[in-house]
Amino acid sequence: MNVLIGIIVPLGILFSVLTVAAGLIWLERRLLAFWQDRYGPNRVGAYGLLQPLADAIKLMFKEDWVPPFSDKPVFILAPIVIVITVVLAFAVIPFAPGIVVIDLNVGLLFFLGMSSLGVYSVVLGGWASNSKYSLLGGLRASAQMLSYEVFMGISVMGVVMMAGSFNLGDIIEAQRIGWFWIPQFFGMVIFIIAGLAETRRLPFDLPEAESELVAGFHTEYSGMKFGLFFVGEYIGITLVSAMIVTLYFGGWLGPFLPPIVWFTIKTFLFICGFILLRAAMPRPRYDQLMSYGWKILLPIAMANLLITGALLLRAM
Repeated sequence: MNVLIGIIVPLGILFSVLTVAAGLIWLERRLLAFWQDRYGPNRVGAYGLLQPLADAIKLMFKEDWVPPFSDKPVFILAPIVIVITVVLAFAVIPFAPGIVVIDLNVGLLFFLGMSSLGVYSVVLGGWASNSKYSLLGGLRASAQMLSYEVFMGISVMGVVMMAGSFNLGDIIEAQRIGWFWIPQFFGMVIFIIAGLAETRRLPFDLPEAESELVAGFHTEYSGMKFGLFFVGEYIGITLVSAMIVTLYFGGWLGPFLPPIVWFTIKTFLFICGFILLRAAMPRPRYDQLMSYGWKILLPIAMANLLITGALLLRAM
């Protein structure tokens, strides 16, 4: 029985994650259209629900072109890396009691490690394309993601100190007396901003800024290779939303409804928040993005960590 559960849970989570990524393509277009007073997808199927399927078919049948001037093995490997690292990070997220692929004592560190490895995909894709626009996008992505990983790591240390564990299940259980978003408000805000930068979403999509770099690190990609970058981005949105819920909003905790339903509702609301930011926020300059991180977010993250430690020591 345990073996059967050990097979069903990972496959169920993998299927759900990939299904959600496909559904977000439709959801994002519909919500952006609603907020910007447009129609959005409404031709392919009822309410345009078959639009993601049409996009997938188009990508499958587009020419899978590999530039002759590129580093072919690395060029092909790069889009695969981002999907693998993001999907692996879901292995440590507890969706409900007993619904987790692997219950690691260092689950939070594993998540941060997988987030760090994700930068290799973008950097290698930009470098292997042997194109100036792709290279500039890859360099932007490396500096942006590595910088904001620092702030993300420091911001979650307050949660670890309050819960006394790196285990994500223990962090959720520690929130039965109160969700961490209240005492760790500044840490939560920094984590959300760093999550936006990690997923390269608007307003932090500077590695692929079309007005400056054509398409940035994936300029030379087409077909399903481009599709993998696209899917990796949407899975990343889901991952960051799920981590925000786990660390700051009690995970599966909630009255009346089953735990998995609470986790799904909370995650869905944050995904909609990510989409709303794309509709509402302008893109900053690259130097402003980096200055904002090192000059504002880092001092706030350090201050939050020091104050949390001082309060916990005083309470002991």
